[in-house]
Amino acid sequence: MAAMIKEMLQMALTDAFWAAIPAVGFAMLFAVPPRFLKYCAIVGALAHSMRAVMVHYGDIPIEWATLAASSFVSLVFVYLSRRLLAPRPVFTVACIIPMIPGKFAFNTIIAVLSMNSLGVTEHLISAAIENGLKTLIILVALSFGLAIPPLIIYRNRPIV
Repeated sequence: MAAMIKEMLQMALTDAFWAAIPAVGFAMLFAVPPRFLKYCAIVGALAHSMRAVMVHYGDIPIEWATLAASSFVSLVFVYLSRRLLAPRPVFTVACIIPMIPGKFAFNTIIAVLSMNSLGVTEHLISAAIENGLKTLIILVALSFGLAIPPLIIYRNRPIV
């Protein structure tokens, strides 16, 4: 049990380190003020490692783990953006970029291009559809995860 916890912690820390780099990089690309870069790095790293731990150790599908992680980002910055007097999208967009499903999108394109060069097979159609749908669902989960917490917290009138 202790070895599994140590392995999980090591994996989460490694994942957090590598996720913080693109979070800060895209935050700089989006002209986030330098004093806010540390928040983007910390929350982006926590969200990505949270998703990785849920997928690898919690046996939660990546789509649901992405929804939970992007909701975490949104909830944290609903609080921090008011405290730091900065708009929430300044932080949230840079923090979710490391969770963009590049691997699945790449596999979709490879399957489609292979159909062009090798001919259409059942395996390639299946791979293209499976990876394409997974990419789409993860992107929708990122969007909903960012949008739903502020809608719930900031609503002033009942939903009808």
